[in-house]
Amino acid sequence: MTEYATDRLREVTTATTHAFEGRLINVRVDQVRLPDGGHSAREIVEHRGAVAAVPLTARQEVILVRQWRHPAGRTLLEIPAGTREEGEEPEETLRRELIEEIGHRAGSIVPLVEVYTAPGYSTELIGLYLATDLRPADGEADADENIEVVRIPLSEAVRMCRDGELQDAKTVTGLLLAATRVLD
Repeated sequence: MTEYATDRLREVTTATTHAFEGRLINVRVDQVRLPDGGHSAREIVEHRGAVAAVPLTARQEVILVRQWRHPAGRTLLEIPAGTREEGEEPEETLRRELIEEIGHRAGSIVPLVEVYTAPGYSTELIGLYLATDLRPADGEADADENIEVVRIPLSEAVRMCRDGELQDAKTVTGLLLAATRVLD
């Protein structure tokens, strides 16, 4: 996209109100001036950012986590992920989360892509990675997480993405991108 197109569509923040500050997110409301001179309000969820990995074994299996997701009102099958701590590098977060959630260390971590999870209302940018050369490691899950570890062939995970059985966006994106790198 050319700089002209970006400038032509830019909204300018004229005022900000902080509505909520929490442990994981903050919420603010920005008053904006639209490109045509009009005005509107934008409700924004501020998030530190996150990382997620497709942990792939030498047998072409992915290690996923099944957990209850209260906002979705159901259990989802997902790739391991976590929110970055203040000042923490993405790869450091990823290595910590792999140990906490699936009990493995990755010998190799390859970036796949960074994506905004919901750019219409959130600042969350999540880095997706392919994690290989996995070795068992001792670690403890977060006290408020109840996780079941699940191994399935990558080809089966791709089929589940295609058939709509997996509904977590980071998981579908990560699995499909990982598959383009490793499946024939």
